[in-house]
Amino acid sequence: MTKELDATKLRYTCDPKKFKFKTTAELEPLDRIIGQERAIEALKLGLGIKDAKNRYNIYVAGGPGTGKMSAVEYFLSRVSKNEPRPPDLCYVHNFANPYNPRCLELPAGMGTQLRTDMKHLIARLRRDIPKVFETDEFKARIKKINELHAEKRAKLFEEMEKKSRALGFAIQRTPIGINTLPLRKEGEPLSQEEYEALSDEEKAEIREKQNKVQSLIQEVLQEVARVDEEREEEVKKLAREAVLFTVEPHISQLKSRYGGIEKVISFFDEVQNDIVEHLDQFRGGNQEAPKVPFPFVMQPVDPFKRYDVNVLVDNSQTEGAPVIVEENASYTNLFGSIERRVHMGVAITDFTMIKPGSLHRANGGYLVLNANNLFRMGLSWEALKIAIKRREIRIEDPMQMLGYSTTEGLKPEPVPFRMKVIIIGSPEIYEILHYYDEDFPKLFSVKSDFETEMERNEEHEQEIARFLRARCQEDPSLLPFDPTGVAKIVETAAELAGDQKKLSCRFGVLTSIVKEASYWARTEGSDYVTGAHVRKALVERERRSNRIEEKIREMIARGQILVDTEGERTGQVNGLAVLQLGDYAFGKPSRITATVYTGKDGIVDIEREADLGGHTHTKGIMILKGFLGEQFAANRPLSLSASLTFEQSYSMIDGDSASSTELYALLSALSGLPVKQGIAVTGSVNQKGGIQPIGGVNEKIEGFFRVCKAKGLTGEQGVIIPARNIDNLMLSEEVVEAVRAWKFHIYP
Repeated sequence: MTKELDATKLRYTCDPKKFKFKTTAELEPLDRIIGQERAIEALKLGLGIKDAKNRYNIYVAGGPGTGKMSAVEYFLSRVSKNEPRPPDLCYVHNFANPYNPRCLELPAGMGTQLRTDMKHLIARLRRDIPKVFETDEFKARIKKINELHAEKRAKLFEEMEKKSRALGFAIQRTPIGINTLPLRKEGEPLSQEEYEALSDEEKAEIREKQNKVQSLIQEVLQEVARVDEEREEEVKKLAREAVLFTVEPHISQLKSRYGGIEKVISFFDEVQNDIVEHLDQFRGGNQEAPKVPFPFVMQPVDPFKRYDVNVLVDNSQTEGAPVIVEENASYTNLFGSIERRVHMGVAITDFTMIKPGSLHRANGGYLVLNANNLFRMGLSWEALKIAIKRREIRIEDPMQMLGYSTTEGLKPEPVPFRMKVIIIGSPEIYEILHYYDEDFPKLFSVKSDFETEMERNEEHEQEIARFLRARCQEDPSLLPFDPTGVAKIVETAAELAGDQKKLSCRFGVLTSIVKEASYWARTEGSDYVTGAHVRKALVERERRSNRIEEKIREMIARGQILVDTEGERTGQVNGLAVLQLGDYAFGKPSRITATVYTGKDGIVDIEREADLGGHTHTKGIMILKGFLGEQFAANRPLSLSASLTFEQSYSMIDGDSASSTELYALLSALSGLPVKQGIAVTGSVNQKGGIQPIGGVNEKIEGFFRVCKAKGLTGEQGVIIPARNIDNLMLSEEVVEAVRAWKFHIYP
């Protein structure tokens, strides 16, 4: 048999002596991302390009726990602090079209100042404007206007009465109208009896003159109405002039304070005009609106609410450009909403009830989204694409986005879209979007691809020590690590990578192990974490997840699952598979058997016939057929009937890592030569008979070792692996010690 591997080849062991410190507390915390140079360069590119069309947004791809979010937050914090603060966003009443509130952009911090200034302005005017109408000067001018128009009215009525008398009629004014009375020649009113005694010709003459008098009265009344209108207009003009004289200095003062912001200046002009046009609302002073005695009656609308300022985004406390991480990318969380208050079954809203979304808060900065969350909400993704393409943020009813008809509501003026969007997700989501969404590659032109592993070298090992220091600095509850603890974490990183020459970049998992190791160290009363504490944390992590593995091992030990670990059998070999349960993977041996018989059916894959074999497993069987055909049927047809199966397997089987095992079982059955059952085999085979590397080699070896240990180690048991998997060996210390003691063997 091929020479077995020495124990020193089964695992990389990190020497604690290379770490020249007592604990990591002596080190400087790591201030950069380890092993992600390619991804970091892409991030720098994406963040550095300021594209007017918003196409250089970034998709950050990588496996879970590779530090994608940490890297993004780290770089955004460095980039954003050197960028200018974006303006505040405010919504105000649109006096021309109340259904379309206006959006104002002001320098950071001035949004709340504008709101305060407007509150003070309205409060001051509600106090000062009523006083204008109480001044002696205003009253005197009003009196003069009234007297002047009273004279005009009197002259009109006097002239009307003269003309009426000339026509033989007297005018009698009453509260309900004007009566006309015919007169005798002496000038006295004609009585009813006297009128009845008149001839028909005389009556007709009186009626004709009466019609002329009525026409005269109508003309005079119209002229009186015109005079009254003139009086009202002059009074209003005087009131407007007086109010404008009071308002204009305050507005001018505000204009000078907000000089250069055209939309704000325009807003002040509109406010001034509206106050003058609605001055009657201010004449009541600071009196509160009368309260309705019945709660079920519609409450009066506050007429002064339209002068409020809705500060949508206040950047007064923002340092540099904002960085917003949205964990729940629902439509309303992204784009904001227009709240409504229901009263007596009626939904009421106004511009003060407009609420911001993450897009508003991130405007002028950076918005970070989680791909899994974003793409579960299709409406959010479609709306986000529209916002990026239009370069504007609209607050709309989500039902309208879906095509449903809705009641008329507010349509706020859109906000200009000025931000960089970073989506963090898996490589699989990136590929799907790239191929099936034509907008995605246009809008997200930069891909930052995070590695799952990095080269194991001295620099990276030392950086892991500083990484531990940084974690301890972030979380004061964590204890520092001594050199043995750091060495064990380095070895754990190699185990996670499944490679002696690599270290895992799954820093999320490493951080969890660090926290658990610190817990066990603190439990023992230690001041620092040692390698023993890390080992304890790893054992406990495994114990929390390996219940199913132990049950399977128990069933094998009791003979309920048939796996021989001693003796020899013909046509029977122990294959190895990896089962993944959540975040825990373990190896499980399976009996693979082959039978041969007379015929020309070829190799029958029982798993495929039973619809329990996957595509790659079927491919492995077909490769076996190619190998056997080339070896034994180059010059004549192969006369063979054989069947292969995984015994006691009742679920789907896939992968070709057992194809070499199936080949050995088949060759054993054909030749009649027995195979040692204490030796398990893993590895795929190609059509030329070459053995190819496979995945999960450590889990497979450890799984078979534990079964052999449960049934009893004989010193003759072991595993045959592909030679190209030697660098992938990061076996547990227990297996390494068993190999060192010649109780177990690994053959390449």
